[in-house]
Amino acid sequence: MFYFCNMEESNRQKKIASVLQNDLANVLQNMLREAGQTSIIISVSKVTVTTDLSISKVYVSVFPADKADAIVVELNKLKPNIKHQIAQLTKNQLRKMPDLSFYNDDSLEYIEKIDKAVKGEDNPLKDPDLLPKRKKS
Repeated sequence: MFYFCNMEESNRQKKIASVLQNDLANVLQNMLREAGQTSIIISVSKVTVTTDLSISKVYVSVFPADKADAIVVELNKLKPNIKHQIAQLTKNQLRKMPDLSFYNDDSLEYIEKIDKAVKGEDNPLKDPDLLPKRKKS
């Protein structure tokens, strides 16, 4: 039997996560600008770091949302380059640069769906196809 233990992040983890979040936002915006992508906006919504500081999960929000999955796949392909750029920026603050894993943060879309349902625009009672299908356990 597995137990999931969600421990509180240490101050060091929080500090490293915030440093990474700021630097990642700058690096990703510069990469988009250099690639000539002016119609895409990327924001780094959250960064979490493991307790041993070896792995960090980076959650990015992409606008327009229909390009989000492709952008996240591309970011995961470019991980070594991004990690190198961040390591150069944080070399005086971090001894070891954590490995990066990029994930799509679709919480804004989720909030928008809830907002539409509350306002009555999308009524799941009238149209049950709006509700996500539950997985049977």
